[in-house]
Amino acid sequence: MLFNTPLFFLFFSCFFFLYSFVFLKRYPRLLLILVGSLIFYAGWNFRFIPLLVFSGIVDYFVANGIQNESDSKRRKLYLTISIATNLGILAIFKYTDFAMQSVVDLMGLFGYEASWTMLNFVLPVGISFYTFQSMSYTIDVYRGEMQARKGLLTFISALAFFPQLVAGPILRARYILPQLEIMPSPTWSGAKHGALLFTVGLFKKTVADLLATNVDYAFDGAGVSMIEAWTGVLAFAAQIYGDFSGYTDMAIGAGMILGFKIPLNFRLPYFASSPADFWRRWHISLSSWLRDYLYISLGGNRNHRYRNIMITMLLGGLWHGAAWTFVVWGFFHGLIIIATHYLGSIKSLQWIGESQAIVIRLLKWAVTFYLVLIGWVFFRAQEFSDATSVLLNMHGMASVEAAASALLAFWLTVVALAFMHLIDWVVIRFSNGIENRIWLFWPLIFIFQFICFMFGVPSNAFIYFQF
Repeated sequence: MLFNTPLFFLFFSCFFFLYSFVFLKRYPRLLLILVGSLIFYAGWNFRFIPLLVFSGIVDYFVANGIQNESDSKRRKLYLTISIATNLGILAIFKYTDFAMQSVVDLMGLFGYEASWTMLNFVLPVGISFYTFQSMSYTIDVYRGEMQARKGLLTFISALAFFPQLVAGPILRARYILPQLEIMPSPTWSGAKHGALLFTVGLFKKTVADLLATNVDYAFDGAGVSMIEAWTGVLAFAAQIYGDFSGYTDMAIGAGMILGFKIPLNFRLPYFASSPADFWRRWHISLSSWLRDYLYISLGGNRNHRYRNIMITMLLGGLWHGAAWTFVVWGFFHGLIIIATHYLGSIKSLQWIGESQAIVIRLLKWAVTFYLVLIGWVFFRAQEFSDATSVLLNMHGMASVEAAASALLAFWLTVVALAFMHLIDWVVIRFSNGIENRIWLFWPLIFIFQFICFMFGVPSNAFIYFQF
């Protein structure tokens, strides 16, 4: 069930009516959230519901086991069960064929031919998100950062909470469980802000879908000119931002309409002034998860900092997909983050990081944005040969002549990317003012949703569903 379809609008309207006007006590609302979320998830494949519930049951009882156990070895054993279960499920469904194919390719390099039948597992939608979400609960309990909760239905409902179930944000138990224990009621101010965010997200998704043609042409087409290559890469930067941040805006908005608060997942990432700053702004729920549960566990800044950064980014790349292009993407980001920290440690260059001069700030932004674009080439490419071709075309190994239509497409892509960030900036800075002016608020909602339904491509799946 996609956010950008009439079916979801019907589902959410019925859910909101029942939640707001029929089920007014905590326990009936909890059951409504659980049943509604499972129905929502069943819209993709009902056969994977037991997998979701199984993860929740394991971690619920593991967390309580950790809470009630004083022996450190037994506590570690419980935690190991949780991590092994979650990562095992993720590995089986997401990485089995990738590992098998990698072994076959490696044997081929040494002259050995292997013919294995791939398992071709169907990837459960949202598995990368809810496994991380569930696993963080047991880790937090083990670290003493939160108390294990009583109430299996509450925990399963938190794990399956439908607005963010399929593509995040990764909603940690410490954030959502207290809300489910209180079971907030919708408010008028929350509903208005939620409606604004949902509309903005729907608009960004619409723009992202319209850019897909330029992306496909640059990455899959032959005879691409230099300007067309740049257009395609910029279009993908805009597409993945509009698609993914659009989904999370809609998820946050839907939650707010119901009375729930979901943390911001994007904060103007293409305004970043360094690769590290980019990851403080992009997919915040994942980058903070990797920082808190992987990077710090490896030693953080204390021991082998550069090694820890690289391992974290490599696994972050692999999290996104079972392909070596994602691993290279993670490696590339690890490399540029390490380079940023290394250059920042050189005393003679520290003034660059501290400078507030507009020229220096623009230069840091331009270099960061360029590096992010290079990374997106590997993220989008199906094969390394495709990535190499696009990179060569971007840097003058293709025709520099461009038709008027190609130049127009380039500038329209730039405008689309800038406009999506402008909208986000306006919402972050001026949402209260817009929402308090009813004469402005409702016309804006109507105009943007009208544009979406007139020019959008309904039922287009979101890019991050494949991760």
